Amino acid sequence: MIRRIDLRDKAAPSADPGGRSAYRGVVPRAPFDVEAALQTVRPICDDVRDNGADALRRYAHELDRVEVTDIRVPATALQEALAAVDPDVRAGLEESVDRLRRTATEERGRDVVTEVVPGGVVSQRQVPVDRVGLYVPGGLAPLVSSVVMNVVPAQVAGVGSIALASPPQREYGGLPHPTILAACALLGVDEVYAAGGAQAIAAFAYGFTEDAGECAPVDLVIGPGNIYVVAAKRLLKGRVGIDAEAGPTEIAVLADDSADPSHVAADLISQAEHDPLAASMLVTPSEPLAEQVETELAIQLAATKHVERITTALDGQQSAIVLVRDLEQGQQVVDAYAAEHLSIQTVDAGERAGRVRNAGAIFVGPFAPVSLGDYCAGSNHVLPTAGCACHSSGLSVRSFLKTVHVVDYSEQALRDVARHVMTLAAAEDLPAHGAAVRARTETSPGDI
Repeated sequence: MIRRIDLRDKAAPSADPGGRSAYRGVVPRAPFDVEAALQTVRPICDDVRDNGADALRRYAHELDRVEVTDIRVPATALQEALAAVDPDVRAGLEESVDRLRRTATEERGRDVVTEVVPGGVVSQRQVPVDRVGLYVPGGLAPLVSSVVMNVVPAQVAGVGSIALASPPQREYGGLPHPTILAACALLGVDEVYAAGGAQAIAAFAYGFTEDAGECAPVDLVIGPGNIYVVAAKRLLKGRVGIDAEAGPTEIAVLADDSADPSHVAADLISQAEHDPLAASMLVTPSEPLAEQVETELAIQLAATKHVERITTALDGQQSAIVLVRDLEQGQQVVDAYAAEHLSIQTVDAGERAGRVRNAGAIFVGPFAPVSLGDYCAGSNHVLPTAGCACHSSGLSVRSFLKTVHVVDYSEQALRDVARHVMTLAAAEDLPAHGAAVRARTETSPGDI
């Protein structure tokens, strides 16, 4: 089912002590050609820009096989969805919201004011983005948890306007999935649109008008999606901000003989459940553990629901059991892989977690499965994929904040530094820069 990669004889070169370049080329990755998808989404985005709501209705008919009259979801539908949601699902959502809001509030940060010199002050103001558009997929799974993970930090950051789009569902009369609508109502998000795919991203970027009102363009588009959603984000980046170009989900498990093979197999299957392109990787120095995990995969797979999807993911080139000489080499491999989710199931899991440099989120020990982070850990599950954890972070309150520098200098403070500014301006052959300072300082005090 799942292939093996043996790295026990492969050593990182001495010039690459961290092993990143040595191992990055051999760890498995899913094929994800965003550039090729651009040719598909470009005419769709142009159509939405030019034809607005008419284009959105047409794509709902052609791509989603749904007839949509009002693209904006009526407020009554949101409240009805919340009233009808299973009480246990509502309780789970409320707990998820509460835990995430606690951690988000702690990271909100504050403005920083620095007196650089007497009379010279630089402030760094944390200013929230004005308007955000959130995309929530509705294809293989109605990702209600994505509503929570994106909306809560935006609200804590102070974003004043949040709009949400999710594909129309034929079985629900052209509305998005009712659990997604219930989560919106629970969080107070009342601007919701029945629109999916690249066309929804374009609608957020350009805005549109229909009889039910106007969807104003947003400043930032966030949320997961398939390759066409990602391609639309890439195409429209610059006109609108984006959170990331997120690829298929992935998990890496670093484990030794102390790990329970049933836990490891369950974790690999849990991520493979997302998508046929999802990546599941076990890194271990223990061949007996590898064999036990393979046995457990077969047993657990036979009892799970989405067998075909999971089997495709585990069989794919993006998934593997990677054998290493020891845990030190294993640590180099997972750092090179820079997993979206990294689970460490070793006797020294806490210590090893502290040494990891590249991961979206780290799950320590046997009682912190990735599924906990997906819903109720208090962490955010919107994380960098495809190795981007080596340079990027997951979604947080900071994703919705801009830092604005405010420079406030007195006349004397400017005079004190004027010579240096003019000298540096001359060194760069930008004399007008120096002249702007000279105009303020080469006069007597009080004459300016």
